[in-house]
Amino acid sequence: MKKIFSLVCGALLLCAAAGVRADVPEPDVLIKNTVREVLDIVRADKDLRAGNQKKMLELVDAKVLPHFNFERMTKLAVGKGWRTATPEQKQALQSEFRILLVRTYTKAFTSYRDQIIEVRPLKLDAAMDEVTVKTEIIKPGAQQPILVDYDLEKTPNGWKVFDLTVEGVSLVTSYRGTFADQIQQVGIDGLIKTLVDKNKTAADNAAMAQKAESK
Repeated sequence: MKKIFSLVCGALLLCAAAGVRADVPEPDVLIKNTVREVLDIVRADKDLRAGNQKKMLELVDAKVLPHFNFERMTKLAVGKGWRTATPEQKQALQSEFRILLVRTYTKAFTSYRDQIIEVRPLKLDAAMDEVTVKTEIIKPGAQQPILVDYDLEKTPNGWKVFDLTVEGVSLVTSYRGTFADQIQQVGIDGLIKTLVDKNKTAADNAAMAQKAESK
């Protein structure tokens, strides 16, 4: 399941919009159009294809971060513990969880090569403020596609992703179980420290890898 989530996190890069406009496109059209845009960027950039971490982080920052509701994602992942957290703790949780997800996407992006994403048409009612866009990730040689559902909400700033489900398993829910155990054992501050340490280790490893490649 972790390998599947890693693949999907890479594909998740493809659901970012080019920019929020007054004529906000429907969610399924948004995803379909942006798949083409991002793949064009990757195919044209040899550094991205080679796994350049710095460029990948820049791509994530430009194409992904503005189009995710990290506050809601963090709130859903933390679960009951969110209600008792202080404003400072909530901010720290959101910041570290965002870094965790961004690094996951960036790492997974190196494995995104020949997969094809099929976006299923969406019947959208004008009154709907939350939708699920269903997609399939088709990998050459694989017998069955990976089914991925994106949950998006309509906000004053356009549609934003707040969860995704892979083969029936929610990404946010999978984190919720881990976070709940950590909160029970070490509290909110302990969970924050765990995330900080994990992100620092990931950053250090990435820096070492980059340094080794440059030699």
